[in-house]
Amino acid sequence: MATTAPVHPVDEVPPARQLAAFGLQHVLAMYAGAVAVPLIVGGAMKLPPADLAYLITADLLVCGIATLIQCIGFWRFGVRLPIMQGCTFAAVSPMVLIGTTGGGLPAIYGSVIVAGLAIMLLAPVFGRLLRFFPPLVTGTVILIIGISLLPVAGNWVAGGSGAEDFGEPKNIALAAFVLAVVVAVQRFAPAFLSRVAVLIGIAVGLAVAVPLGFTDFSGVGDADWVGISTPFHFGAPSFEASAIVSMLVVALVTMTETTGDLIAVGEMTERRVRPRSLADGLRADGLSTVLGGVFNTFPYTAYAQNVGLVGMTRVRSRWVVATAGGILVLLGLLPKLGAVVAAIPAPVLGGAGLVMFGTVTASGLRTLAEVDFKGNDNLTVVAVSVAMGVLPVGVPTVYDQFPDWFRTVMNSGISAGCVTAIVLNLLFNHLPSRAGAAGGAEPGGLALGGGQKSVEQPREETV
Repeated sequence: MATTAPVHPVDEVPPARQLAAFGLQHVLAMYAGAVAVPLIVGGAMKLPPADLAYLITADLLVCGIATLIQCIGFWRFGVRLPIMQGCTFAAVSPMVLIGTTGGGLPAIYGSVIVAGLAIMLLAPVFGRLLRFFPPLVTGTVILIIGISLLPVAGNWVAGGSGAEDFGEPKNIALAAFVLAVVVAVQRFAPAFLSRVAVLIGIAVGLAVAVPLGFTDFSGVGDADWVGISTPFHFGAPSFEASAIVSMLVVALVTMTETTGDLIAVGEMTERRVRPRSLADGLRADGLSTVLGGVFNTFPYTAYAQNVGLVGMTRVRSRWVVATAGGILVLLGLLPKLGAVVAAIPAPVLGGAGLVMFGTVTASGLRTLAEVDFKGNDNLTVVAVSVAMGVLPVGVPTVYDQFPDWFRTVMNSGISAGCVTAIVLNLLFNHLPSRAGAAGGAEPGGLALGGGQKSVEQPREETV
């Protein structure tokens, strides 16, 4: 008798009620980060409130479309893993500089469109570099992603950057309460409820925050019921050489970050990313970035926040995140719903964020457990890479005296740590081995991974 092939957990479609709950949980995990980029860029350009609101709704709409492309995929676009897409913070500084020095929004959007096209063209090249991401590099990058996100959660815990009551005990107490609820639900609740522990923690935290005066729903009444983003709302894009060059640097940074995120999710879901699927995922990033330039928003990348949520909940279905993409599309078309979500206090998100971002860090440590550190220099690779990744997180102004292109790359702890890990792995584990080195050498003088545990290499695929 013919038997039906088992469905991989990534391709499973949970019941509708679970899809909605899990999807909403992903939206809440990334919402604050998603709206932060248009708020920062629009605020720096001193745009009126109506234009700021337009930027936010356009961003949410394209976030949803980008997520659907990445999760569901079509032709050679989309990695088809549970990946949430959102505006990249790596582009904030260059876009503020472009927007405030005379180019305005049209110059930003022109450079964003060119960067998106460049990402699509370069995607196959990055796909071929996958062999330079062994567990030594991927584990280090995932670890750095988690460490880099923890200060974001810390800011939320204290009340959110710029809050008048930043750091007051009441904010930290509310965040600690949400954290305790998440942990308690995950430990004592039935299996289904434990998988939506973050959603339950945020809901309970919001229920407590409302009577205590933490919330402000005034923006809900001011928001429109329906809002449609139209192409080139702020005028036809302009293409300025300096703006394009700076955005191309951002494109390389976001491709590096996305590569780390895709590999991390592949590890967590037990569907390892191959050269072809990596290229497809990056190609989807490029398409989403082009759409961002057309529909009045910004460059897009995989969101590390949601990588942590996948690891924490162990819900691996890409259709869950696709549902989250659908919710974002609705929020982009219905600004009033978006205003309700935006009213969730930062400390509530902070309490949940500590668990999620800590999970990313722990996942990196779990991947590094596959690496052999005896009789080789792998510990140096991890040590220096983590140091370079944490440096701009701990000292944000460390590179302020450097050129803009250098700051664009190195001010992102994720990209700085990723580049360092790749270079050091090549230096210690791929150059001809030293006399008397612990690792043997392949014909041609290449070291066998510097003592790294043997891992079966994936078959090369056509990219």
